[in-house]
Amino acid sequence: MIPLKSQKDLEMLGRSGKILAAIMRQVEESIRPGITTLDIDCLSQELILRNNALAAFKGYKGYPATACVSINEEVVHGIPGARVILEGDIVSIDLGVNYQGYFSDMAVTVAVGEVDQKKKGLIEATKKSLDLGIKQARVGNNLVDISHSIQSFVEARGFSVVRQFVGHGIGAALHEDPEIPNFEKPGPSPVLRSGMVLAIEPMVNMGSWECLMLDNGWTAVTKDGTPSAHFEHTVAITDKGPVILTK
Repeated sequence: MIPLKSQKDLEMLGRSGKILAAIMRQVEESIRPGITTLDIDCLSQELILRNNALAAFKGYKGYPATACVSINEEVVHGIPGARVILEGDIVSIDLGVNYQGYFSDMAVTVAVGEVDQKKKGLIEATKKSLDLGIKQARVGNNLVDISHSIQSFVEARGFSVVRQFVGHGIGAALHEDPEIPNFEKPGPSPVLRSGMVLAIEPMVNMGSWECLMLDNGWTAVTKDGTPSAHFEHTVAITDKGPVILTK
């Protein structure tokens, strides 16, 4: 059952999303060669607390940090630590906040200094695929319309969408129904209704879509060692069209 949000819910989720977007902007601006992934995590935690919110990820199913910081071949759930960010890296930051019981979720991929054209193309394609997916988040469409728009755009540009991880509903919990694949799955697809709130998040690999899990039990990396990019927004479906809450 996909929960539908009331007007009050949407207002509170909008507040949560605005807080998260402002935090993410500051975190993005802090990324430069020489800092560690732990530096990003500490800043994220500080900013979340300063905004009277809670870190949505910390402790979730045992996750040990505030942010997920994934570099180059790391697809998602990179655990912050002593790793130093270098010129030419691409860094994906995934953050979530809980503001008064209302959750929002967002991810961006940042180029550190000068990166090669292939990495630039990967980032641009992933960001554009999210934009296209959001455009399909309309009343009366099917969930698969989001998936199709992302997959078709990504694959037309020679990249691949990750299969092991998907987007999700969000609201009173970090993860709610439905799952939102970035690829077309066979079978029936839910009709989108006003009041649904979705975390749409394409994860795109430069090479194969296949991923491997590291021994830490959290971090996924590309099987072929190629770079990966990740963008995400929390989006409300309304009668007037999709509304990006993390903008």
